[in-house]
Amino acid sequence: MTEILSDSGNETTSETTTPPQRRYAALAANENREDYSLRFAAQSFRKWSPFVIATTALGGIAYLADFAIGASIVLSYGFTSGVLAILAAAVVIFVTGVPIARACATYGVDMDLLTRGAGFGYFGSTLTSLVYASFTVIFFSLEGSIMGQAFQLALGIPLPIGYLLATLIVLPFALYGMGAVAKMQTWTQPLWIAGLVLPFIVVLVREPGRFADFAAFGGTDGAGSGFSAVGFGFGMGVALSLIGQIGEQADYLRFMPEKTASNKRSWWAAVLAAGPGWVVLGAAKQIGGALLAFLALGAVGKTAALEPIAPYLDAVKPALGPVALTFAALFVVVSQIKINTTNAYSGSLSFANFFSRVLHKHPGRAWYVLVNCGIALALMEFGAFAFLNKILGFYSNVAIAWIGAVCADLVIAKPLGLSPRYIEFKRAYLHKVNPVGFGSMLIASVVSIVAYFGAFGPVLAAFSPLLAVVIAVVLVPTLAVATRGKYYLVRPNTVSGPGVEADLRATHTCSVCGDPYELPDIADCAKQGGAICSLCCTLDSTCHDMCREAGPVALPEPTFHTG
Repeated sequence: MTEILSDSGNETTSETTTPPQRRYAALAANENREDYSLRFAAQSFRKWSPFVIATTALGGIAYLADFAIGASIVLSYGFTSGVLAILAAAVVIFVTGVPIARACATYGVDMDLLTRGAGFGYFGSTLTSLVYASFTVIFFSLEGSIMGQAFQLALGIPLPIGYLLATLIVLPFALYGMGAVAKMQTWTQPLWIAGLVLPFIVVLVREPGRFADFAAFGGTDGAGSGFSAVGFGFGMGVALSLIGQIGEQADYLRFMPEKTASNKRSWWAAVLAAGPGWVVLGAAKQIGGALLAFLALGAVGKTAALEPIAPYLDAVKPALGPVALTFAALFVVVSQIKINTTNAYSGSLSFANFFSRVLHKHPGRAWYVLVNCGIALALMEFGAFAFLNKILGFYSNVAIAWIGAVCADLVIAKPLGLSPRYIEFKRAYLHKVNPVGFGSMLIASVVSIVAYFGAFGPVLAAFSPLLAVVIAVVLVPTLAVATRGKYYLVRPNTVSGPGVEADLRATHTCSVCGDPYELPDIADCAKQGGAICSLCCTLDSTCHDMCREAGPVALPEPTFHTG
């Protein structure tokens, strides 16, 4: 499924007799590593139960950046404004996450493919691929910084070397795909859960009165213990930067088995828990991280209190004594391996999606793991952790405009019939740019960023992420009506679209690479005169989208082939 090693020509050939015109590089051709990275996740590949998918997806939220984010918000804006900001952001993230999680699990697509069919168009979603890739890079660097801090505190390893180790340690898991990730997340879950709850149990037993002190905390910057609308807004903006996490959850949810009458309850439970449900634990971790930072202020100072390892160690030391440092370091390392494996894995999908469309080449998802990790390592070495609030506050304006536009298409445009009711992600059927989603995101992002830098006053500066989501949600149905939805599909899908009576598990053999793919991954290709898989369609740089003018191509009856 990637880099072209040979290309024998463009002649129209028979689906069953022609030798492949494209052979993929070894890494890209191995689906056990590639994990259908640029295409629909085949039903035959979805071999995991809803429980395993949910466990794997939730294992990816083990990050300790939540501790740092919560501490940063509450220390800056006080308990009342900070905690309310965290909870309000969690509500927004949960509500927008439900339709996205359902769509990805139902249609077997990741966030990039979902975005294509939810109002952005084929090339319009390249921008969101970079937005999502930047999310994984930013959080990889933040989490890697925390692991580097743990190495320094526990082992005396200098930060630059610690950052390098934090990067290298996740590569074996991220390179080997869903199978390796699922095993790692399952095996490390008990240790991580025990480490997560331990400091709060120790505080509850030894110093229960400190919880009341925390509730009266006014912050370290003079914000005060009362409510501040501006502080609430800025804190909410920082917390909303995590809204892109639904993309990482979707990268696992696309492997959900088909929903049936027998598994309906477990299917929905897994989708809600592994999709938007991550933010329930995420918000609790942010508040918990703020509590630990507050308790450690006197002992470690403000700078160290914002680094999760120091407050964590301060909390567990009374219970664990001489082994506290070892246990704290182990907990941090396990947490960061769990989340940065997910960051590297999801980032590789997004980078691969972007470059495959721009360069018409795909050497394999594994190569983009290295790209993702390399950029993140550079950010660590440049000290990105010190600018946590500013980075996340700015980023949230773009991320929430994107998620808001996608959510509005799923919740408003599709039910009203303003856009196709299914998710079409293949190049052969999509316009290059759909102004509905792409335009809504662009306008919402620009306006909110201008507001963020104070052009409309301090209140709108604080609430710029909310301004972004409101603009995106309003513009999507407005533009869908104004354009009459004509930019969603360039032509009907006669292979697997609505109204086509076929078992979607059936397969066609791609006339370019010679491999069989299930119907949702197949398009009819005018250039080849036959079936073409979505990735070969993406990588073709010479067809000039002739199928958009040539009309549909009749394909033979599909077959069943799950090998």
